[in-house]
Amino acid sequence: MNIAVLGTGVVGQALAGKLSTLGHEVTVGTRDVETTLARTEPGVIGNPPFAVWRVDYPDVGLATAADAAGRAELIVNATNGEGSIPMLELAGEENLAGKVLIDVSNPLDFSQGRPPSLFVSNTDSLGEQIQRRFPDAKVVKALQTMNCDVMVDPSKVPGEHDVFLCGEDADAKRRVADLLESFGWPASRIRDLGGISSARGTEMYLALWLRLWGALGTGYFNIAVQAA
Repeated sequence: MNIAVLGTGVVGQALAGKLSTLGHEVTVGTRDVETTLARTEPGVIGNPPFAVWRVDYPDVGLATAADAAGRAELIVNATNGEGSIPMLELAGEENLAGKVLIDVSNPLDFSQGRPPSLFVSNTDSLGEQIQRRFPDAKVVKALQTMNCDVMVDPSKVPGEHDVFLCGEDADAKRRVADLLESFGWPASRIRDLGGISSARGTEMYLALWLRLWGALGTGYFNIAVQAA
């Protein structure tokens, strides 16, 4: 499958690398190709600059967001929450129309320092805002409740644990579920929470997730739902 991953940071790198390893044709979309390739400093959490990371993934392409999205069958939004809608606007509404858009972003607000708060919550979500702004895209919220290494390799956390899907289009969610199974997620642990408004819950979980990370000293943990 031809897949565009929007975002060159640690989450975009993890997803693009995994998808390429699985045999997909992957193009990472960025605002400015030359600026991305010229960057030499590590990311905010120490991830390598894109040009260094790409040495290990030579089959992954790099293009403007519009070019990457235009030729893609499926699009992954792996940008930071504040930049998600601007990046998707650069990708082009016409390039998103009719396509599955996996939204992995979180509405984190660092304006008051760390730990961050959320710039939207309770009565709305970033996933819903993206769906409203791009009504012809098939937005599926997924994967953003965990560390990016766990996203692409659930065995990083021992035992069985869960990943969640939210979205309005049942077929789009099935396609995303198939992709998650190829990452190693068992079908029984892929939880469909219903429509895109369920993203309010998965996004607000980040407030707890960040504090758990601080308390545990590691991001390698996840939710396991056990129903009676």
